[in-house]
Amino acid sequence: MGIKKTCRSDQEKKIINNRLNRIEGQIKGIKRMIHEDTYCNDILIQLSAIENSVKSLSNHILENHLYSCVANDLEQGNFEIIDELISLFKKFNRS
Repeated sequence: MGIKKTCRSDQEKKIINNRLNRIEGQIKGIKRMIHEDTYCNDILIQLSAIENSVKSLSNHILENHLYSCVANDLEQGNFEIIDELISLFKKFNRS
C-alpha cells in the first residue's frame, strides 16, 4: 500500500499553521524565560499552556480525520481503518 495523504483545504492549512505558529511563539517565549532566569513556577505555567495548545490542535486534527479520512474509508468498505483508529487512540492515551 502506498503512502496515505490527507488533502486539506487552504483554509484548513491556514488554521493549522496559525495554531502551530502560536505554539512556536510560546516555545520561543519559554526559551527567553530560561535565558532571563524566570522563576520556575512561571515557566511551568507556560509549559502547561503549550501542552493545552498542542492537545487542542491534536483534537482538531483528530476531529477532521474522523469526518474526512475515516468516513471516506468506511464508505468505501475499508474497515481496516478501525484498527488504525484503535492504534491511534492507544497512542493518545499513553502517559
